[in-house]
Amino acid sequence: MTAPENFELLEDYAVFRPTGRVSLAKGVQWVTSAITYCRERGIRKLLVDTCSLTGFAPPAVHTRYFFMHEWAAAAAGAVCIAMVARPEMIDPEKFGVTVGRNAGLVCDVFSLESEADAWLRNVKPCKAARPVKKS
Repeated sequence: MTAPENFELLEDYAVFRPTGRVSLAKGVQWVTSAITYCRERGIRKLLVDTCSLTGFAPPAVHTRYFFMHEWAAAAAGAVCIAMVARPEMIDPEKFGVTVGRNAGLVCDVFSLESEADAWLRNVKPCKAARPVKKS
């Protein structure tokens, strides 16, 4: 697997900044790929900035549930994720974060990259990758 487009490896963590007008499903798929790429290479912290993704409305609650489970499975307990999103895309109760954490994903979401950066720098690194179940 090659590095996703708009992926950068910094000193403390990786950053993925997908851009474009896409469907929500395509955006979710891109993030899943970036998480998988990190897990496979032992990169334990990832900042995902989705602010430049357009073409879809804020996700419904049930949609957040499913993509957070997908991302938790991709991370497999080995990648901590700080998400940056436009304020209108963030659920006021951070439902997606709750779902992700309940599924074993160390994650949070922010509207400012500086807050995501601070959280990611202070979060304990996730453990080493565990085997991923093949379906």
